[in-house]
Amino acid sequence: MKKFITLVALAGSLVSFAQNRMTPELLWKIKRIGGIQVSPDHTQILFSIRKYDLSTNKSESDLYTIPVKGGKIKQITNTPGTEGDAQWRPDGEKIGFIWTGEDGRNIYEMNPDGSGIEQISEIKSGVNGFKYSPKGDQLVFVSEVKMEKVHSTEYADDLPMSDARVIDDLMYRHWGEWEDGWRSHLFIANIENGKVVGQGKDITFNEIHDVPIKPFGGMEQINWSADGRFVVYAAKKKKGYKYALSTNSNIFIYNTLLNTTQNFTNANKGYDMNPAYSSDGKLAWLAMEQDGFEADKNDIIVYDNSQLKTNITADMDITVSDFCWGADGSKLYFKSVTEATYQLYEYDFETKKATQLTEGIHNYTSIAFAGDYLIGGRQSMNHPTDIYSVKLKNNEQKQLTDVNKDIYEGLETGKIEKRWVNTTDGKKELVWVIYPPGFDETKKYPAILYCQGGPQSAVSQFFSYRWNFQLMAANDYIIIAPNRRGLPGFGQEWNDAISRDWGGQPMDDYLSAVDSLKKEPYIDEERIGAVGASYGGYSVYYLAGIHENRFKTFISHCGLFNLESWYGTTEELFFANQDIGGPYFAKHLKAEYEKNSPHKLAANWDTPMLIFHGEKDFRVPLNQGLEAFQLLQLKRIESKMILFPDENHWVLSPQNGVFWHREFYAWLDKYLK
Repeated sequence: MKKFITLVALAGSLVSFAQNRMTPELLWKIKRIGGIQVSPDHTQILFSIRKYDLSTNKSESDLYTIPVKGGKIKQITNTPGTEGDAQWRPDGEKIGFIWTGEDGRNIYEMNPDGSGIEQISEIKSGVNGFKYSPKGDQLVFVSEVKMEKVHSTEYADDLPMSDARVIDDLMYRHWGEWEDGWRSHLFIANIENGKVVGQGKDITFNEIHDVPIKPFGGMEQINWSADGRFVVYAAKKKKGYKYALSTNSNIFIYNTLLNTTQNFTNANKGYDMNPAYSSDGKLAWLAMEQDGFEADKNDIIVYDNSQLKTNITADMDITVSDFCWGADGSKLYFKSVTEATYQLYEYDFETKKATQLTEGIHNYTSIAFAGDYLIGGRQSMNHPTDIYSVKLKNNEQKQLTDVNKDIYEGLETGKIEKRWVNTTDGKKELVWVIYPPGFDETKKYPAILYCQGGPQSAVSQFFSYRWNFQLMAANDYIIIAPNRRGLPGFGQEWNDAISRDWGGQPMDDYLSAVDSLKKEPYIDEERIGAVGASYGGYSVYYLAGIHENRFKTFISHCGLFNLESWYGTTEELFFANQDIGGPYFAKHLKAEYEKNSPHKLAANWDTPMLIFHGEKDFRVPLNQGLEAFQLLQLKRIESKMILFPDENHWVLSPQNGVFWHREFYAWLDKYLK
């Protein structure tokens, strides 16, 4: 086995550099930047770089610093494993981080140059996230607490070899994990003589919910007030059936002096997330208005010193994804998607106006304030994340890191083109077209229609390690990537239009994009395929029943095939209720399911298809892929199914990822080349 892996790695390396194009193996050599933090004096940036080892099927990350104004990168850790939640101590004299040692996951500190590493906590249950108080005399941290019995051995200790899950409510599994009875709780502990005192105080004691909100929430949902009196956090304090049907999270404020907790957003019925205090005492957070709609307009709400709650982005037809405060609370900076790119904005509380600061064909992935600059990760379809600064005086964008220079110096990339296409209902649709390296307009190329998941997730300038457009183009395909109905960045009306119309206008938008682009002389209309995951996989299944010979093959990853059986097995039902309309057994929704479920078009399927599915995918459970494959086989349509027993909605391990790509391109090449 070792010899095989070595040969594969060597072969991948030779192919990568001989052809000067992206390959699956080379994609996993790309270093990934994360955890960008600015020092308290706004002079240094702390960040991590994660590296993957294809031969061991593992990854490790280390910590680095670079000056805010640019300069040399300095590596400050070189330890096995991963340093998590790395952050500057408020006095700037130390850097704290989580590392797994002999005592489990605990908090360590070191000097800014990486020297003097010392463990400062001994939390028996482990630390999954933390933040220092402004004075550095306390910290808030997250740790797991066992709250419920879920296994047969917990009910019957005389049956130690029994193996059964005991389930009496919904949310017994979530995305990729089974309910295990543990909850993520929030603790506060004092720091004395440089050490965390004791095990901390559980400020969510006896509460059967998670802080931060699972599965994607992090420490951005938890913050201190500037004076250290309050801890503010987001939580969805619901369980089981109620949790499955609602997005109603709230902002809670814990008073450290009185030991009391206040629900600060009880009146709002949608998501309330990511609260943060300004230095002058204002509190801001992100909020959606509608309960059950996870893709509703996301606004910034500010509670000021006059005790008024103001929606400062109410009059802007945008949705906000992240924000940070300026130095004195007079300005707030945020990130939002516009025309399929993520840009940075400034809100001035004196003028009550928001201004877009950045432009370009890119995505900003994060935002942090650094005095005269904003600092953020930036990426595009052709380049992974690097750190950039934006000078607030003139909005000048400057690249600070180039951590994959050694790879990209010898790599050819394709052109990215922005097009506008007419839709069947008289509107305009933005379509990204990505061309192969060395594109020759006198030749004819096969093309791929890329169908986005979400469904309300922009086809922006993201750099994906699976749906990588540069890799697709490197295999001599032209990629057609439409921002069809239901995506943010084009106004809320465009975003909302997909709800209860999955198989309607969004499908027409896909076909409009293909029909427009295939007229180009360099696209061979006899060699076009369609690919996608999640709702994109649903789109592939749906198009298979209506495409009228436009496509020669399909690839679906974790797609929804039968909306009736999907509703009966998925977990967060608020999503299904919003986008489909409600349960399949509701008589008034019979026509909705008839119209929108791909399995109702099964009689029309006649085109070869490859199906991928993760067996631990609980959002789009395995039965969806199995049902679609069984249909293909029964109709004797050329087909293949590849199942990943240990993957969920995504493919996260390096070797599974490379195998996925090899099968993906082998299938496309078979039918389109």
